[in-house]
Amino acid sequence: MSTKKEPKELAKQFYTVMYRMRRFEEEVFEFYKRGLMPGLAHLYLGEEAVAAGACVALREDDYIGSTHRGHGHLVARGADLDRMMAEILGKKTGYSKGKGGSMHIADMEKMNHLGANGIVGAGQPISAGSALASKIMGDDSVTVGCFGDGSTNEGSFHESLNMAAAWKLPLVWFIENNCYGVSTEIHRVTNTPDLASRAAAYGVPYAVVDGTDAIAVYEAMKVALDHARSGKGPYVVEAKVYRYQGHYCGDPAVYRPKEYMEHALANDGIEKLGRRLLESGAAQEELDAIRQDAEAEMDEAVKFADASPYPDPATVLDDMYVTDNERCVAR
Repeated sequence: MSTKKEPKELAKQFYTVMYRMRRFEEEVFEFYKRGLMPGLAHLYLGEEAVAAGACVALREDDYIGSTHRGHGHLVARGADLDRMMAEILGKKTGYSKGKGGSMHIADMEKMNHLGANGIVGAGQPISAGSALASKIMGDDSVTVGCFGDGSTNEGSFHESLNMAAAWKLPLVWFIENNCYGVSTEIHRVTNTPDLASRAAAYGVPYAVVDGTDAIAVYEAMKVALDHARSGKGPYVVEAKVYRYQGHYCGDPAVYRPKEYMEHALANDGIEKLGRRLLESGAAQEELDAIRQDAEAEMDEAVKFADASPYPDPATVLDDMYVTDNERCVAR
């Protein structure tokens, strides 16, 4: 559960979460290059501050919906890295028993994670539906729906936001704007410098924040969550950030100008936060220890995933439907 912490303690928590994300994604990329990972992965490298700031702001009883580029949300929400890595490799011990892979990891038991989604914009109505369930059940939870810049041009964005505003649902929409929808620069297909400003058409408040600054993201999300939880309806937060890789593993990203990566690396969220911690009195040894712990954890996750068995093909139709979750069953 999100609790009030001293600024230095909070910054160390962000640094820990962000470095774990980066090392996880680097290991996923290694599996891909070795040909051991089925399908594709859309890496979160460069966007670590976004998920760290957003997810640390959540309470344990809040819900979150993710995207095809969703590994960071899971790590920041406290996922078991062994089970995550196993799922990436299609192993039986993974979160989705090896049947979902990179783009379809979910966990409703411990993380209230509504699942990643390979369909652009499909998570928007799902997150709105979760918020509607909270309002009907009166459980005081807020649902955060994460999605990228490209999906703000989908009809589901406008339809779901209109409904959420009309019904004052406890919903926060979190736009992760890395400037590119696949290979298309976002401002070639939109006429709004700030995508979150579209919320104003529905009478919904919004904020735009530097997505390379985990603390700024966290503070914006706390305001948004308090607004939604108080019964005032939805709130939209846009975090502007950079993705270091192409759209997917193996995409050379030749469509991006060299200045994009120059700006990205100059504003690396982990490096910026590390300098901020040192300037506030943290010792270099503290940061080194955080990195060493993450390295050891990642080594164990890789070993676990490598050693885990593949699922029995006979179970392919198991777990297709949910019937025992009261939020998912027609009431």
